[in-house]
Amino acid sequence: MKKNRIALYPGTFDPVTFGHIDIMRRAMKLFDRLIVAVALNPNKHPLFSLEDRVKFIKSTTKNFSKIEVIPFDILLTSLAHSKKATVVIKGLRAISDFEFELQMGLMNRKLDESLETLFMIPSQEFSFLSSNLVKEIARHGGDVSQLVPSGVVKELKKIKR
Repeated sequence: MKKNRIALYPGTFDPVTFGHIDIMRRAMKLFDRLIVAVALNPNKHPLFSLEDRVKFIKSTTKNFSKIEVIPFDILLTSLAHSKKATVVIKGLRAISDFEFELQMGLMNRKLDESLETLFMIPSQEFSFLSSNLVKEIARHGGDVSQLVPSGVVKELKKIKR
């Protein structure tokens, strides 16, 4: 019997970018199911509510059959256990991402040694892209339509500068 390979892709996704979507598409090729777990994470002071961030991802990935999008506000290892996920997907753009994500991956392994972390680099066209850059460009009236899904563009335009 084939084992059902389930991966978690956690993040704040404030907002989701085409870089995030790129990682999702590529991770779907490696796993039978991908759970995109949208973190509450009030320490990051998100621009969009948890519900909006989940909605943006669901609307963008509605044609992706292997994806489930959920909010979460529990320990990642607990979420992984409850969803039977064995791998955590993390995107890396730069060395600074690696240092933080390595520490998180090692801590997750300490808490649950059966949980692996898989680092994925973005496609070259998205290697510079971050949610923070998108918000900064939008805040100054710049065009972000090539960086984020159309639903996000629409909501970013409503934000006061």
